[in-house]
Amino acid sequence: MRILLIEDSEKLQTYIGKALKYAGYAVDSTGDGEEGLYLAENINYDVLILDLMLPKLDGLSILRKLREKGNPVHILVLTAKDTVADRVAGLRQGADDYLVKPFAVEELVARVQVLARRSHNTKTPVIQIGGLVIDTAGRAVSRSGSKIDLRPREYALLEYLALNRDRVVSRTEIEEHLYNDQVDIMSNVVDSAICSIRKKIGTPGEKNVIETRRGMGYIIKG
Repeated sequence: MRILLIEDSEKLQTYIGKALKYAGYAVDSTGDGEEGLYLAENINYDVLILDLMLPKLDGLSILRKLREKGNPVHILVLTAKDTVADRVAGLRQGADDYLVKPFAVEELVARVQVLARRSHNTKTPVIQIGGLVIDTAGRAVSRSGSKIDLRPREYALLEYLALNRDRVVSRTEIEEHLYNDQVDIMSNVVDSAICSIRKKIGTPGEKNVIETRRGMGYIIKG
């Protein structure tokens, strides 16, 4: 999943960014409202985390402009304002969720997970594909009752394919949503991750859950 974080506090921006990256998300960050709007309008994000008090362009203006243009990105608003009127204003402008500062970063990550599932029209936190079970809330994977240990980025890749099951996901899309700008055009990081995941979730004698469509990408059928 690819997340945009618009937060002018460098300390909070770093703190949130590290937590999201540890959870396996690709994160773009800015503390500038105008730059944030530009990024949101030109890159396909799964979730936008938006502070309200920003330089150059405030959060509510960003929210309004995105919704006026029909941008469907799910938006989590962060604010130090804790009045009902402030929360209502954000929700009426098109926010999907609201989190008041100070907050526990674990709660923020959980709310991002919920919004990410919602962006893929999935309400339940558990995805089951045959004997494979993916718990998106606990970020845990098991097969036939046995736990499977995946690295955070491997889990994120498996979850992304599962949320997009029955659709071929291209290598480019995976790079954009999970690896940010950390890979170059000649990198085989996606192929290597797919290979590693297949070994870990595969069962001898059974067809692997992740199928390759040569020249197109990968697909999980659900």
